[in-house]
Amino acid sequence: MKIEVNTHERCMIDFAAKHPEVLVMSADLGSSCEVKKFRATYPDRYLTMGIAEQNMCSWAAGMCREGFRPFIHTFSVFLYRRILDQLEMSVAYPNLPVVFVGFVPGITTPGGVSHQSINDVGVLRTVPNMTIFDIGDATEIEGVLNLAYEVNGPVYIRMLRKEVPRLFPADEPMQFNRARVLSEGDDILILSSSICTEEAIRATGALKAKGLSVQHMHVSTLKPFTDPAILDALKKCRYGCVTIENHYQIGGLGTAVADMIAENGLGTKLVKIGVPGYTHGASKMYLMKKYGIDAMSLVNAVESLAGKDLGITEDFLEEERFVDFLEV
Repeated sequence: MKIEVNTHERCMIDFAAKHPEVLVMSADLGSSCEVKKFRATYPDRYLTMGIAEQNMCSWAAGMCREGFRPFIHTFSVFLYRRILDQLEMSVAYPNLPVVFVGFVPGITTPGGVSHQSINDVGVLRTVPNMTIFDIGDATEIEGVLNLAYEVNGPVYIRMLRKEVPRLFPADEPMQFNRARVLSEGDDILILSSSICTEEAIRATGALKAKGLSVQHMHVSTLKPFTDPAILDALKKCRYGCVTIENHYQIGGLGTAVADMIAENGLGTKLVKIGVPGYTHGASKMYLMKKYGIDAMSLVNAVESLAGKDLGITEDFLEEERFVDFLEV
């Protein structure tokens, strides 16, 4: 599996070269949010706002009214929990095109509960005019800035940083409100997002090897959530659907799917896999396993939903772990 490094840093510089009205704002986390080189490249278009996220949000709203397109950068937890009032009143209410680039979403940081944004999607899905993207790999990092720009309204991006896998072909960029079909089948539907998609790929390979027909779709647009392909997949899955996400069990991808099932009068069974509550600081893979958002947890959920014991073990999944998805 190919690993890319500092993809957002390169993409932000290239993107700004095409759009002179783009500004970057940072809440004293330029290095941590991969915009340090942007500052060196475009010093007049980089604003260091200090550890004052509320003020940064208000500034971004004012800059929008002057014709600029601000992309504000900090850890995701500070872009919804700390600045919610300014976000709603200064940006979302007037529907201004501020892009909130939130790094280390969910449990991708060892910083513990104060730095882990496990309910950000749930909160921001309730904000009118807000669009939400959840990044899954380097290819999506390369495409998300253009999509955010085209929205022409407030956008929240759950961004990945530093070493990021390339799960999807580089010439197939992410699409607005369209899921990626990674596997086709009609027994079980798996919907995954963010870092959980890599785990779901491993689980899907094991499940299919045991004879289960699995439809696996990667979801990168969490709001709006009206993709007709997801609706069609929900209608045809024989046993039901399992969602897996780097987010609290309530309010995120699983809840969006539950809404779609209810609103369309479907009888599809749904199992939601997500973070069960506040977590502590540790490595990403340790936390994913401890809190049940890894490949083995997904296999167990699918077996329960299908009423079958497929005999899949951790050892089998480890064999799948390093398979290059692009060559499968």
